[in-house]
Amino acid sequence: MDQRIVAEYILRTAGDPHRVADIIAGEQSSGTFIAIPGESEELKARSAATVDRLEEIEDSGLPMLPGAIGEAPRSYRMTLSWPLANVGPSLPNLLATLAGNLFELREVAGLKLVDLRLPPAFADRYPGPAFGVEGTRQLTGVVDRPVIGTIIKPSIGLNPAETAALVDQLCDGGIDFIKDDELQADGAICPFEERLAAVTTVIARHAERTGRKVMYAVNLTGEIDEMLRRHDQVEAAGGTCVMVSLNSVGLTGLTALRRHARLPIHAHRNGWGYLGRSPDNGWSYVAWQKIWRLAGVDHMHVNGLANKFWEPDDSVVASAKACLTPLSPARPDVVMPVFSSGQSVKQAEGTWRHLGSPDLIYCAGGGIVAHPSGIAAGVRSLREAWDAAMQGVPLQEAAAASPDLAVAVKTFA
Repeated sequence: MDQRIVAEYILRTAGDPHRVADIIAGEQSSGTFIAIPGESEELKARSAATVDRLEEIEDSGLPMLPGAIGEAPRSYRMTLSWPLANVGPSLPNLLATLAGNLFELREVAGLKLVDLRLPPAFADRYPGPAFGVEGTRQLTGVVDRPVIGTIIKPSIGLNPAETAALVDQLCDGGIDFIKDDELQADGAICPFEERLAAVTTVIARHAERTGRKVMYAVNLTGEIDEMLRRHDQVEAAGGTCVMVSLNSVGLTGLTALRRHARLPIHAHRNGWGYLGRSPDNGWSYVAWQKIWRLAGVDHMHVNGLANKFWEPDDSVVASAKACLTPLSPARPDVVMPVFSSGQSVKQAEGTWRHLGSPDLIYCAGGGIVAHPSGIAAGVRSLREAWDAAMQGVPLQEAAAASPDLAVAVKTFA
């Protein structure tokens, strides 16, 4: 199977599942369900997809999607595989096989890609992360605890000087990591070059004072030529990280940036909901993150516990664990999961208990900048919450010994 692409799906259909699985396999390879001239048995044997597994699973009880055939769809776990030679080790063309016309077939009431296994040829072609967990820790100087981070807030509206003033307070408060909001890349109010110059000047000044440089993930999302140029500007300014919105730039944009980059790539998943939210259609994060890790990102957003969005905690934890699991013996590198979305001191204990690893970036926007005692107190309270969690001290007990943490617990819980 080393020379085959293997994908696992949850299929929902009201039809004969074996017939529908054959239709799906045929749609995405040479083995069309209806025989056509020129489709010899030899050609099928060489290039057709195969249905390697099909078994009924407990039905989710979800209603059938509009337009699907039948009245009572059932759920099946289906594994398909294709010869590597069909598409070669090409991530963009792999997507056409994994997630092409399958979702549009009349017989399919729902289809969700839940996992995939790729031949070693993909790891040979694509570089993977250049920094990952270890490189991020070296650059931030954070060794044995989570990297405590935040997001520039308000997301939009601050000019470069106001952004730099906020960063000044964050650095003074002891923050490890700062990222632009995904909505701010090169807007007229806060142009990229002016923001970069203002913020990196502040960070450099604090680095001279402390001997440790805060990592700033600068959002350089744009056209490919813009991203490559902006990367070089960040590097020239002494920056240590760049950020990109994956669903905005796509695989070819990301791979072009990775092959050019000499800085860690912070990957934001904004837009993930339209791929992952439906239980009936789309991708699981476990499958989706494998594509981007091969392409070469170093950090990946995974949402957060008790988050402000729809995603349940067990899904968030599974996503983070996937990021920390080697893809294969040929690709042992792992990437740093980024917890964000409404995070504060209240989720540190649960995150540590469920993940069991300090290898993460813990980003709190309002959880830091909205602390009633100020930004520095917000940073301190997060560190104290994580120290308590890792030492097995209940949050309320730790808060009784820390005014900053006590105020944060009262404010955010």
